[in-house]
Amino acid sequence: MSGLLNWNVDPVIFWITNTFPLKYYGALFACGLLLGYYVVREVYKKEKVSLESLDSLLVYVIVGTILGARLGHCLFYEPTYFMQHPIEILLPIQKIKGSYAFVGFQGLASHGGTIGVLLAIVLYCRKFKVKFLWLLDRMALGVPVTAAFIRLGNFMNSEIYGKPTNGNWGVIFQKDDLIPRHPTQLYEAFAYLLIFVILFTMFKSEKIKEVNGLIFGYFLTLLFLARFIIEFFKENQEHFENDMLINMGQLLSVPFILIGLTLIILKSKQRKEYSL
Repeated sequence: MSGLLNWNVDPVIFWITNTFPLKYYGALFACGLLLGYYVVREVYKKEKVSLESLDSLLVYVIVGTILGARLGHCLFYEPTYFMQHPIEILLPIQKIKGSYAFVGFQGLASHGGTIGVLLAIVLYCRKFKVKFLWLLDRMALGVPVTAAFIRLGNFMNSEIYGKPTNGNWGVIFQKDDLIPRHPTQLYEAFAYLLIFVILFTMFKSEKIKEVNGLIFGYFLTLLFLARFIIEFFKENQEHFENDMLINMGQLLSVPFILIGLTLIILKSKQRKEYSL
């Protein structure tokens, strides 16, 4: 077979109890959140901004991410099923043979997670009197790191993989089939880390940093444009997407790209006005 890698890793690291597993996905998700938090914390320290409320920000972001990602999956990808099984939306259980059993969450949507985080940050800014766009510029540095680790978790789970490929970089996800496929999880992880480098480099420029919202605009545009492009190499997540011109992931990315471009245009004009 032409696949570069035959992938058959058990997604469970070990079982904490007989019914509760510790999975690579969850561990990498948590590591990504903590690393993203560390990036923002280091930015705060460098700018000599008080760290007093930063731990609270982490709590807001975690809750917003998980709730938003879960609700996003349920509403965007499987609304009919979850309207009939509402208890499964926020509880990691599934009805099997008439009784509920722990199975872990069977879907999280990054677009929903983004919306959840934004709403959580709005609440945080209102409570702690922080400028919304100022904070988003700094959050934009940490989020790509978190997103990269989440995609690595998807790779460990052998999920959200790509379409078949004849390239030598193809990966055979043995848990599903023996077809070499695009490792789109790794494509996304690499793209997000590259975006982190780009944004961090931009953040070093005082002229860019002084215009609140400009870096966040580049963040939205770059991250969701990367997602839009990589989706062309990815298998659809749900059957209904097969009849769509572009899939749900791409459709949901478009508004974020447009918002990002709008911010870039408006804030670039504002930056020019400052420099006059």
